[in-house]
Amino acid sequence: MKKRLAILLSGVMVMSFALAGCGGGGNTPEKTTEASKEDMVYAVEAGSAGAEVAAEKGFKTNEVASQADALMEVQSGTSDAAIIDLLMAGAMIGEGTSYPDLIHTDELTTEEYGVGCRKGSDLASFINSVLYTTSQDGTLQEVAEKYGVQESLVDIPESTFEASAKDSDVAAIKEKGVLVVGVTDFAPMDYKDESGAWIGFDADMANIVAEELGVDCQIVEIDWDTKTMELDSKNIDVVWNGMTLTNEVTNAMECSVPYCNNAQVVVTQK
Repeated sequence: MKKRLAILLSGVMVMSFALAGCGGGGNTPEKTTEASKEDMVYAVEAGSAGAEVAAEKGFKTNEVASQADALMEVQSGTSDAAIIDLLMAGAMIGEGTSYPDLIHTDELTTEEYGVGCRKGSDLASFINSVLYTTSQDGTLQEVAEKYGVQESLVDIPESTFEASAKDSDVAAIKEKGVLVVGVTDFAPMDYKDESGAWIGFDADMANIVAEELGVDCQIVEIDWDTKTMELDSKNIDVVWNGMTLTNEVTNAMECSVPYCNNAQVVVTQK
């Protein structure tokens, strides 16, 4: 009798495992994962490349003022994930950073950073010439190593400055004596040190351009979603803030050559 009972119980266990393997007991892990992805809310910076790729993929989004705010949303659990720049993820998440419990998973895009000026501005040409000369004398690489972005640098093509015959932004900047640079708080490109001064790869390079122009560099924080309006109204002279060269950006601005590779990545809790 005991032997027959043991055989029956073994049979029941085998059938149970078979049903579980065939999905007879409910959702498989794969189905649960897919369902979860459909319901996820992604924190994105308004007007950013991350917001653009989220819209293209049909993701549910929570638009915030900055990529730093997007990380805070994930940390606090008010958004399931964030879409931010890979270079920022490298500086801000993981062991030894501000967000040690966050990780990045999928890379959604590959892209390049550039500097934005008013449409038709000869300042873009001047910036290209400085990017080229600093890439040749090693200054560009030195600044990149200071902020850990040296692996993302791209080759800078040879360039010389060509001034506009009229309405020269370069001439106007020299006359007023200051280069006004629009940024957001975005480590490691632009962020404040303990004294409140702006530092970062982009901030340092903007200061070098100002030195070459013979003027002061004034860095001001802007609303990223209105960056083109800030340029067109001449509140700022340039946007230098890890800006992805999307079609929207290149159509609205006079842009420099690319200087860094980047990607949009998904950030979640561990």
